[in-house]
Amino acid sequence: MDISTYVLLSHEQALRRRLDIAANNMANSETAGFRREAPVFHEYVETMEGPPPREAPRDARATRFVQDYRATLDTRSGAFQPTGNPLDIMIDGPGWLAVQDAAGETAYTRAGFLKVSEAGELVTSGGMKVLDEGGQPIAVPPDALPTLAMAPDGTLSAQTGPLGRIGVTVFDDDGALSQRGDGLMAGSGGRPLGANETRIRSGGVEGSNVQPISETTELIDILRSYQSSMAISKAIDDLRRDAIGRLGRIG
Repeated sequence: MDISTYVLLSHEQALRRRLDIAANNMANSETAGFRREAPVFHEYVETMEGPPPREAPRDARATRFVQDYRATLDTRSGAFQPTGNPLDIMIDGPGWLAVQDAAGETAYTRAGFLKVSEAGELVTSGGMKVLDEGGQPIAVPPDALPTLAMAPDGTLSAQTGPLGRIGVTVFDDDGALSQRGDGLMAGSGGRPLGANETRIRSGGVEGSNVQPISETTELIDILRSYQSSMAISKAIDDLRRDAIGRLGRIG
Protein backbone atom coordinates (compact mmCIF):
# COMPACT_ATOMS: atom_id res chain seq x y z
CA MET A 1 0.00 0.00 0.00
CA ASP A 2 1.18 3.56 -0.70
CA ILE A 3 1.27 6.28 1.93
CA SER A 4 -2.10 7.74 0.96
CA THR A 5 -3.80 4.45 1.82
CA TYR A 6 -2.17 4.39 5.26
CA VAL A 7 -3.31 7.95 5.94
CA LEU A 8 -6.85 7.07 4.87
CA LEU A 9 -6.77 3.97 7.05
CA SER A 10 -5.80 6.02 10.12
CA HIS A 11 -8.75 8.31 9.41
CA GLU A 12 -11.14 5.36 9.16
CA GLN A 13 -9.81 3.92 12.43
CA ALA A 14 -10.58 7.27 14.08
CA LEU A 15 -14.10 7.13 12.64
CA ARG A 16 -14.52 3.63 14.08
CA ARG A 17 -13.47 4.95 17.49
CA ARG A 18 -15.95 7.83 17.23
CA LEU A 19 -18.67 5.36 16.23
CA ASP A 20 -17.98 3.06 19.19
CA ILE A 21 -18.12 5.92 21.68
CA ALA A 22 -21.22 7.55 20.17
CA ALA A 23 -23.04 4.20 20.10
CA ASN A 24 -22.11 3.57 23.75
CA ASN A 25 -23.33 7.04 24.71
CA MET A 26 -26.62 6.45 22.94
CA ALA A 27 -27.06 3.05 24.60
CA ASN A 28 -26.63 4.68 28.03
CA SER A 29 -28.89 7.69 27.50
CA GLU A 30 -31.23 6.29 30.17
CA THR A 31 -28.55 4.93 32.53
CA ALA A 32 -28.52 6.66 35.92
CA GLY A 33 -25.34 8.59 36.62
CA PHE A 34 -23.81 7.89 33.19
CA ARG A 35 -21.51 10.57 31.85
CA ARG A 36 -21.07 11.09 28.15
CA GLU A 37 -17.69 10.29 26.64
CA ALA A 38 -15.94 12.11 23.81
CA PRO A 39 -12.89 10.86 21.88
CA VAL A 40 -9.69 12.89 21.72
CA PHE A 41 -7.34 12.50 18.76
CA HIS A 42 -3.80 13.72 18.22
CA GLU A 43 -1.92 14.38 15.01
CA TYR A 44 1.01 12.07 14.43
CA VAL A 45 3.57 13.41 11.95
CA GLU A 46 5.89 11.03 10.10
CA THR A 47 8.88 12.81 8.53
CA MET A 48 10.47 11.36 5.41
CA GLU A 49 14.24 10.98 5.37
CA GLY A 50 16.04 13.05 2.78
CA PRO A 51 14.70 15.90 0.63
CA PRO A 52 11.38 15.51 -1.18
CA PRO A 53 11.28 15.30 -4.97
CA ARG A 54 11.79 18.65 -6.71
CA GLU A 55 8.25 18.74 -8.05
CA ALA A 56 6.64 17.91 -4.69
CA PRO A 57 5.14 20.57 -2.37
CA ARG A 58 7.38 22.10 0.30
CA ASP A 59 5.77 20.15 3.14
CA ALA A 60 5.82 16.82 1.29
CA ARG A 61 8.37 15.39 3.75
CA ALA A 62 5.74 15.37 6.53
CA THR A 63 2.90 12.86 6.47
CA ARG A 64 0.13 13.35 9.04
CA PHE A 65 -1.82 10.49 10.59
CA VAL A 66 -4.73 10.48 13.04
CA GLN A 67 -3.81 8.96 16.42
CA ASP A 68 -6.33 7.87 19.04
CA TYR A 69 -5.28 9.55 22.30
CA ARG A 70 -8.01 8.89 24.85
CA ALA A 71 -11.66 9.46 25.74
CA THR A 72 -12.74 12.29 28.03
CA LEU A 73 -15.81 12.51 30.26
CA ASP A 74 -18.41 15.24 29.99
CA THR A 75 -18.48 16.55 33.57
CA ARG A 76 -21.88 18.24 33.31
CA SER A 77 -24.37 16.78 35.76
CA GLY A 78 -27.48 15.00 34.60
CA ALA A 79 -30.98 15.99 35.71
CA PHE A 80 -32.32 15.03 39.13
CA GLN A 81 -34.84 12.19 38.83
CA PRO A 82 -37.08 11.74 41.90
CA THR A 83 -37.64 8.12 43.00
CA GLY A 84 -39.37 8.52 46.36
CA ASN A 85 -36.74 6.32 48.05
CA PRO A 86 -35.03 8.33 50.84
CA LEU A 87 -31.85 6.28 50.38
CA ASP A 88 -31.47 7.14 46.69
CA ILE A 89 -29.03 10.00 46.24
CA MET A 90 -27.53 12.34 43.67
CA ILE A 91 -24.15 14.03 44.05
CA ASP A 92 -24.90 17.70 43.45
CA GLY A 93 -21.54 18.70 41.99
CA PRO A 94 -18.24 16.94 41.26
CA GLY A 95 -17.26 13.60 42.71
CA TRP A 96 -17.98 9.88 42.63
CA LEU A 97 -19.40 7.37 45.07
CA ALA A 98 -16.75 4.88 46.17
CA VAL A 99 -17.98 1.28 46.20
CA GLN A 100 -16.40 -2.10 46.87
CA ASP A 101 -16.92 -4.79 44.27
CA ALA A 102 -17.12 -8.55 44.83
CA ALA A 103 -13.34 -8.87 44.49
CA GLY A 104 -12.74 -6.28 47.22
CA GLU A 105 -11.53 -3.63 44.77
CA THR A 106 -12.65 -0.01 44.97
CA ALA A 107 -14.62 1.31 42.02
CA TYR A 108 -16.59 4.50 41.39
CA THR A 109 -20.08 5.38 40.23
CA ARG A 110 -22.58 8.23 40.19
CA ALA A 111 -25.61 5.94 40.05
CA GLY A 112 -27.23 6.60 43.42
CA PHE A 113 -29.73 3.75 43.71
CA LEU A 114 -28.98 2.60 47.28
CA LYS A 115 -30.51 0.07 49.67
CA VAL A 116 -29.69 -1.90 52.78
CA SER A 117 -28.55 -5.47 52.14
CA GLU A 118 -29.62 -8.55 54.09
CA ALA A 119 -26.21 -8.40 55.77
CA GLY A 120 -27.07 -4.97 57.14
CA GLU A 121 -24.80 -2.87 54.92
CA LEU A 122 -25.52 0.07 52.64
CA VAL A 123 -25.13 -1.16 49.05
CA THR A 124 -25.89 -0.13 45.49
CA SER A 125 -28.72 -1.67 43.49
CA GLY A 126 -26.12 -4.11 42.14
CA GLY A 127 -25.04 -5.20 45.61
CA MET A 128 -21.76 -3.25 45.76
CA LYS A 129 -20.90 -2.02 49.25
CA VAL A 130 -20.99 1.77 49.55
CA LEU A 131 -17.85 3.03 51.31
CA ASP A 132 -17.67 5.81 53.87
CA GLU A 133 -15.16 8.66 53.95
CA GLY A 134 -12.62 6.29 55.51
CA GLY A 135 -13.05 3.63 52.83
CA GLN A 136 -15.08 1.25 55.01
CA PRO A 137 -18.56 -0.24 54.45
CA ILE A 138 -21.46 1.45 56.27
CA ALA A 139 -23.30 -0.87 58.68
CA VAL A 140 -27.02 -0.36 59.29
CA PRO A 141 -28.59 -2.06 62.34
CA PRO A 142 -31.99 -3.69 61.72
CA ASP A 143 -33.74 -1.42 64.22
CA ALA A 144 -32.49 1.67 62.36
CA LEU A 145 -34.23 0.87 59.06
CA PRO A 146 -37.54 2.68 59.74
CA THR A 147 -35.87 5.97 60.66
CA LEU A 148 -33.01 6.19 58.12
CA ALA A 149 -32.32 9.67 56.71
CA MET A 150 -29.64 11.18 54.49
CA ALA A 151 -28.18 14.61 55.29
CA PRO A 152 -26.92 17.01 52.59
CA ASP A 153 -23.30 16.27 53.60
CA GLY A 154 -23.84 12.54 53.00
CA THR A 155 -24.29 11.53 56.64
CA LEU A 156 -26.60 8.53 57.01
CA SER A 157 -28.37 8.62 60.36
CA ALA A 158 -31.22 7.03 62.25
CA GLN A 159 -33.16 7.98 65.34
CA THR A 160 -30.33 6.48 67.40
CA GLY A 161 -27.73 8.79 65.80
CA PRO A 162 -25.27 8.94 62.85
CA LEU A 163 -24.31 5.63 61.20
CA GLY A 164 -21.63 6.93 58.83
CA ARG A 165 -20.96 9.47 56.10
CA ILE A 166 -20.92 8.40 52.47
CA GLY A 167 -17.54 8.96 50.88
CA VAL A 168 -17.47 11.18 47.78
CA THR A 169 -14.20 11.07 45.85
CA VAL A 170 -12.97 13.69 43.39
CA PHE A 171 -10.18 13.45 40.84
CA ASP A 172 -8.04 16.28 39.51
CA ASP A 173 -8.71 14.92 36.03
CA ASP A 174 -11.80 12.79 35.43
CA GLY A 175 -10.04 11.65 32.26
CA ALA A 176 -7.92 9.45 34.53
CA LEU A 177 -11.03 7.33 35.13
CA SER A 178 -11.70 4.43 32.79
CA GLN A 179 -14.79 2.36 32.05
CA ARG A 180 -14.61 -1.12 33.59
CA GLY A 181 -17.39 -2.48 31.41
CA ASP A 182 -19.74 -3.27 34.31
CA GLY A 183 -21.19 0.22 34.75
CA LEU A 184 -18.42 1.20 37.17
CA MET A 185 -15.33 3.35 36.75
CA ALA A 186 -11.76 2.50 37.76
CA GLY A 187 -9.26 5.12 38.82
CA SER A 188 -6.53 6.08 41.27
CA GLY A 189 -5.28 9.25 42.92
CA GLY A 190 -8.69 10.45 44.07
CA ARG A 191 -9.30 12.68 47.08
CA PRO A 192 -12.27 12.28 49.46
CA LEU A 193 -14.35 15.41 49.93
CA GLY A 194 -14.85 16.81 53.40
CA ALA A 195 -18.30 17.25 54.92
CA ASN A 196 -18.31 20.98 54.08
CA GLU A 197 -17.52 20.23 50.41
CA THR A 198 -20.05 17.44 49.90
CA ARG A 199 -23.53 18.20 48.51
CA ILE A 200 -26.00 15.34 48.39
CA ARG A 201 -29.64 15.35 47.28
CA SER A 202 -31.72 12.46 48.56
CA GLY A 203 -34.95 10.98 47.30
CA GLY A 204 -33.77 10.62 43.71
CA VAL A 205 -30.86 9.87 41.40
CA GLU A 206 -28.89 11.64 38.69
CA GLY A 207 -29.96 10.88 35.16
CA SER A 208 -27.59 10.39 32.25
CA ASN A 209 -26.15 13.60 30.79
CA VAL A 210 -26.31 12.16 27.26
CA GLN A 211 -28.42 14.20 24.81
CA PRO A 212 -29.91 11.68 22.35
CA ILE A 213 -30.44 14.30 19.63
CA SER A 214 -26.78 15.35 19.82
CA GLU A 215 -25.63 11.74 19.65
CA THR A 216 -27.91 11.05 16.68
CA THR A 217 -26.37 14.04 14.91
CA GLU A 218 -22.91 12.68 15.73
CA LEU A 219 -23.80 9.28 14.28
CA ILE A 220 -25.07 10.89 11.07
CA ASP A 221 -21.86 12.93 10.79
CA ILE A 222 -19.77 9.77 11.23
CA LEU A 223 -21.78 8.00 8.51
CA ARG A 224 -21.22 10.87 6.09
CA SER A 225 -17.51 10.91 6.93
CA TYR A 226 -17.35 7.17 6.20
CA GLN A 227 -19.04 7.75 2.85
CA SER A 228 -16.54 10.50 2.00
CA SER A 229 -13.67 8.24 3.02
CA MET A 230 -14.94 5.43 0.80
CA ALA A 231 -15.26 7.86 -2.12
CA ILE A 232 -11.66 8.99 -1.63
CA SER A 233 -10.51 5.36 -1.40
CA LYS A 234 -12.27 4.56 -4.66
CA ALA A 235 -10.69 7.60 -6.33
CA ILE A 236 -7.24 6.47 -5.20
CA ASP A 237 -7.89 2.97 -6.55
CA ASP A 238 -9.04 4.42 -9.88
CA LEU A 239 -5.89 6.54 -10.15
CA ARG A 240 -3.70 3.55 -9.33
CA ARG A 241 -5.52 1.36 -11.84
CA ASP A 242 -5.22 4.06 -14.51
CA ALA A 243 -1.49 4.45 -13.84
CA ILE A 244 -0.93 0.70 -14.13
CA GLY A 245 -2.87 0.64 -17.39
CA ARG A 246 -0.78 3.47 -18.84
CA LEU A 247 2.46 1.74 -17.84
CA GLY A 248 1.23 -1.46 -19.49
CA ARG A 249 0.56 0.36 -22.77
CA ILE A 250 3.98 1.97 -22.69
CA GLY A 251 5.61 -1.42 -22.19
